[in-house]
Amino acid sequence: MLLSCTDVRKVFGDHVVLDDLSLDVAEHEVVALIGASGSGKSTLLRCVNLLAEIDDGTIRLDGEEITDPRINADLVRRKIGLVFQSYNLFPHMTVLDNITLAPTRVHRRAADETRAQAMTWLERLGLADKARTYPDRLSGGQQQRVAIVRALVNSPRLLLLDEVTSALDPELVGEVLTMIRDLKSEGMTMVLATHEMGFAKQVADRVAFLHAGKVLEQGPPEQVLGDPTEPRTRQFLSRIIEAGRL
Repeated sequence: MLLSCTDVRKVFGDHVVLDDLSLDVAEHEVVALIGASGSGKSTLLRCVNLLAEIDDGTIRLDGEEITDPRINADLVRRKIGLVFQSYNLFPHMTVLDNITLAPTRVHRRAADETRAQAMTWLERLGLADKARTYPDRLSGGQQQRVAIVRALVNSPRLLLLDEVTSALDPELVGEVLTMIRDLKSEGMTMVLATHEMGFAKQVADRVAFLHAGKVLEQGPPEQVLGDPTEPRTRQFLSRIIEAGRL
């Protein structure tokens, strides 16, 4: 397994956010995390990327326990890309500078190599002409695609996507979903937290339903989204259907 989360527990004060959660992700697999707000989806992604420290359990990447306190977190993050729902681009820096900042400053990669790789990604996405542009001159869809490029420039083993379409106007969602679909076709391993059930059904190899900090049900999209076995899953999806999001 590329990623193995075993009995992961995360507590904030008296609130248990992740409750002995276990989840495995194979290389080249796309796993969609679904569930109500507060179910633990975003916290799990932050724990995998070592932005939040777990209280118990283990997380392994390529067989290495990355939650070992002795681990070099910066080296781990070179293998993991994380994209937030808010783009988190620095407004005072150009698109190209936003993309290359962490690889050159934090990971000490050669600036020329990093910039060349960034431009390759921008060209693929039709954004090469925006390299010298500041974020406030871009649409929301363009900003989110730049944020994804920033996560990809280190050639990560694993890409984590946290509700990357939730802050976008509906007409801009398609731009980002097309990019994610293309990454899947190229074999990128991804774990994505999403409220876009239709998209999860199209792109995910497996859907995991989180409830109260646990993976309550998981399986192929057609099974979990079409014929769930758990009452909580059925209840959640019925609300999604009522809202017209499935």
